Amino acid sequence: MNASPLCSLATVSARGRAHINHMYFAWDDAFNVYWISDRDSLHSRNLVKNSSAAITIYASKQVWGKPDRGIQLFGTAGVAKGGEAAREYGRRFRDFDASENDLPYYRFRPRLVKLFDERSLAPGTLVTARVTSDGLVWSKTEVWA
Repeated sequence: MNASPLCSLATVSARGRAHINHMYFAWDDAFNVYWISDRDSLHSRNLVKNSSAAITIYASKQVWGKPDRGIQLFGTAGVAKGGEAAREYGRRFRDFDASENDLPYYRFRPRLVKLFDERSLAPGTLVTARVTSDGLVWSKTEVWA
Protein backbone atom coordinates (compact mmCIF):
# COMPACT_ATOMS: atom_id res chain seq x y z
CA MET A 1 0.00 0.00 0.00
CA ASN A 2 3.04 2.24 0.18
CA ALA A 3 3.51 2.15 -3.62
CA SER A 4 1.80 5.53 -3.89
CA PRO A 5 0.85 8.38 -1.55
CA LEU A 6 -2.41 8.70 -3.52
CA CYS A 7 -5.37 6.39 -3.82
CA SER A 8 -8.69 6.52 -5.61
CA LEU A 9 -11.89 6.41 -3.57
CA ALA A 10 -15.15 5.37 -5.21
CA THR A 11 -18.42 6.35 -3.54
CA VAL A 12 -22.08 6.15 -4.54
CA SER A 13 -24.57 9.03 -4.51
CA ALA A 14 -28.05 8.79 -3.00
CA ARG A 15 -29.34 8.29 -6.56
CA GLY A 16 -26.89 5.44 -7.21
CA ARG A 17 -24.42 7.36 -9.36
CA ALA A 18 -20.74 6.50 -9.03
CA HIS A 19 -18.18 9.13 -8.06
CA ILE A 20 -14.40 8.80 -7.84
CA ASN A 21 -11.89 10.96 -5.99
CA HIS A 22 -8.09 10.92 -5.77
CA MET A 23 -6.65 11.65 -2.34
CA TYR A 24 -3.63 11.32 -0.06
CA PHE A 25 -4.07 8.49 2.40
CA ALA A 26 -2.57 6.59 5.31
CA TRP A 27 -3.38 3.10 6.57
CA ASP A 28 -2.95 0.78 9.52
CA ASP A 29 -2.12 -2.92 9.93
CA ALA A 30 -5.81 -3.87 9.65
CA PHE A 31 -5.97 -2.29 6.16
CA ASN A 32 -8.10 0.61 7.41
CA VAL A 33 -7.49 3.64 5.19
CA TYR A 34 -7.51 7.21 6.55
CA TRP A 35 -7.74 10.56 4.80
CA ILE A 36 -8.70 14.19 5.36
CA SER A 37 -11.47 15.88 3.41
CA ASP A 38 -13.93 18.73 3.45
CA ARG A 39 -17.39 17.70 4.67
CA ASP A 40 -18.88 19.54 1.67
CA SER A 41 -16.95 17.56 -0.95
CA LEU A 42 -19.11 15.26 -3.08
CA HIS A 43 -17.48 12.05 -1.83
CA SER A 44 -17.94 13.13 1.80
CA ARG A 45 -21.60 13.98 1.19
CA ASN A 46 -22.06 10.63 -0.57
CA LEU A 47 -20.69 8.77 2.46
CA VAL A 48 -23.26 10.42 4.73
CA LYS A 49 -26.06 8.89 2.62
CA ASN A 50 -24.36 5.62 1.63
CA SER A 51 -21.26 4.32 3.42
CA SER A 52 -20.42 1.80 0.67
CA ALA A 53 -17.02 2.57 -0.84
CA ALA A 54 -14.07 1.08 -2.71
CA ILE A 55 -10.42 2.09 -2.89
CA THR A 56 -7.68 1.24 -5.35
CA ILE A 57 -3.96 1.82 -4.85
CA TYR A 58 -1.23 1.30 -7.43
CA ALA A 59 2.04 2.82 -8.54
CA SER A 60 1.26 5.15 -11.44
CA LYS A 61 4.67 4.65 -13.06
CA GLN A 62 4.00 1.04 -14.06
CA VAL A 63 4.74 0.19 -17.68
CA TRP A 64 2.43 -1.67 -20.07
CA GLY A 65 3.68 -5.22 -20.63
CA LYS A 66 5.81 -5.31 -17.48
CA PRO A 67 4.82 -6.98 -14.17
CA ASP A 68 2.09 -4.94 -12.48
CA ARG A 69 0.82 -4.75 -8.94
CA GLY A 70 -1.97 -3.04 -7.05
CA ILE A 71 -4.67 -3.54 -4.47
CA GLN A 72 -8.43 -3.00 -4.48
CA LEU A 73 -10.35 -2.70 -1.22
CA PHE A 74 -14.12 -2.93 -0.76
CA GLY A 75 -15.98 -1.87 2.38
CA THR A 76 -17.54 1.09 4.15
CA ALA A 77 -16.34 4.56 5.13
CA GLY A 78 -17.30 7.55 7.23
CA VAL A 79 -16.00 10.21 9.58
CA ALA A 80 -13.33 8.77 11.89
CA LYS A 81 -13.69 9.00 15.65
CA GLY A 82 -10.79 9.28 18.06
CA GLY A 83 -7.17 10.13 17.37
CA GLU A 84 -6.10 7.03 15.42
CA ALA A 85 -6.65 8.68 12.03
CA ALA A 86 -4.48 11.69 12.95
CA ARG A 87 -1.72 9.40 14.28
CA GLU A 88 -1.67 7.24 11.15
CA TYR A 89 -1.81 10.26 8.85
CA GLY A 90 1.04 11.94 10.75
CA ARG A 91 3.09 8.73 10.66
CA ARG A 92 2.80 8.54 6.86
CA PHE A 93 3.23 12.25 6.13
CA ARG A 94 5.97 13.55 8.43
CA ASP A 95 5.34 17.21 7.48
CA PHE A 96 1.68 16.94 8.47
CA ASP A 97 0.78 18.92 11.59
CA ALA A 98 -2.49 17.69 13.12
CA SER A 99 -2.81 20.86 15.19
CA GLU A 100 -3.02 22.88 11.94
CA ASN A 101 -5.73 20.66 10.43
CA ASP A 102 -9.34 21.83 10.65
CA LEU A 103 -10.82 19.24 8.27
CA PRO A 104 -12.40 15.99 9.46
CA TYR A 105 -10.61 12.66 9.20
CA TYR A 106 -12.29 9.76 7.47
CA ARG A 107 -11.80 6.02 7.88
CA PHE A 108 -12.45 3.27 5.38
CA ARG A 109 -13.02 -0.21 6.84
CA PRO A 110 -12.39 -2.95 4.31
CA ARG A 111 -14.29 -6.23 4.23
CA LEU A 112 -12.60 -7.59 1.09
CA VAL A 113 -9.28 -7.02 -0.67
CA LYS A 114 -8.16 -8.01 -4.15
CA LEU A 115 -4.43 -8.09 -4.77
CA PHE A 116 -2.49 -8.45 -7.96
CA ASP A 117 1.28 -8.61 -7.83
CA GLU A 118 2.66 -10.18 -10.97
CA ARG A 119 6.23 -10.15 -9.60
CA SER A 120 5.29 -12.22 -6.55
CA LEU A 121 2.36 -14.25 -7.85
CA ALA A 122 2.13 -14.90 -11.60
CA PRO A 123 1.02 -12.91 -14.65
CA GLY A 124 -2.72 -12.29 -14.68
CA THR A 125 -3.29 -13.56 -11.13
CA LEU A 126 -5.73 -11.88 -8.75
CA VAL A 127 -6.00 -13.05 -5.13
CA THR A 128 -9.13 -12.18 -3.13
CA ALA A 129 -9.18 -12.24 0.68
CA ARG A 130 -11.70 -11.36 3.38
CA VAL A 131 -10.56 -8.96 6.11
CA THR A 132 -11.25 -10.39 9.56
CA SER A 133 -10.25 -9.44 13.10
CA ASP A 134 -7.50 -12.07 12.78
CA GLY A 135 -6.16 -10.64 9.51
CA LEU A 136 -6.63 -11.65 5.89
CA VAL A 137 -8.37 -14.92 5.04
CA TRP A 138 -7.94 -16.25 1.51
CA SER A 139 -11.18 -16.42 -0.46
CA LYS A 140 -10.22 -17.24 -4.06
CA THR A 141 -7.55 -16.95 -6.73
CA GLU A 142 -8.38 -15.97 -10.31
CA VAL A 143 -6.08 -16.34 -13.31
CA TRP A 144 -7.00 -14.58 -16.52
CA ALA A 145 -3.76 -14.72 -18.50
